[in-house]
Amino acid sequence: MGSERAVLAGGCFWGMQDLIRRQEGVLSTRVGYTGGDVPDATYRNHGTHAEGIEIVFDPAVTSYRRILEFFFQIHDPTTPNRQGNDRGLSYRSAIFYVDDDQRRVAEATIADVDASGLWPGKVVTEVAPAGPFWEAEPEHQDYLERRPDGYTCHFVRPNWVLPAGTTAAESD
Repeated sequence: MGSERAVLAGGCFWGMQDLIRRQEGVLSTRVGYTGGDVPDATYRNHGTHAEGIEIVFDPAVTSYRRILEFFFQIHDPTTPNRQGNDRGLSYRSAIFYVDDDQRRVAEATIADVDASGLWPGKVVTEVAPAGPFWEAEPEHQDYLERRPDGYTCHFVRPNWVLPAGTTAAESD
């Protein structure tokens, strides 16, 4: 069985991990810090890194496009450096692509989200190459699984779903 890797940031990593890990085809997830300037980043010292999630998925079961569509459904990609009550660069929306194919799919998915008119504004999600991913401390991994009543600003928005047939990103 082959697998692929996706790296995303969309606010507090606890809520993203809790929802994304349940998706069909997702093999594993871990939360951490990525996209910034501090080596060996930690919760107390992560500089300009975003709180992110690394996703390993089975491309025979789900696609990168489907993961991105769900990502855009569970956080607000139209708010710069903010999700819910969380504010700052750590909580920005970002897609860190691992290859040119992922970059192309990310850009096309963003274009489709913008063109749909279903979201409250234009997407501000950063698209950048994946760099080092610094795994977060054990207490942050699977946080909402251990503390089901813990804080999250992520939820599935039923109206933020691209219409069927809006898959320009995979038709090339």
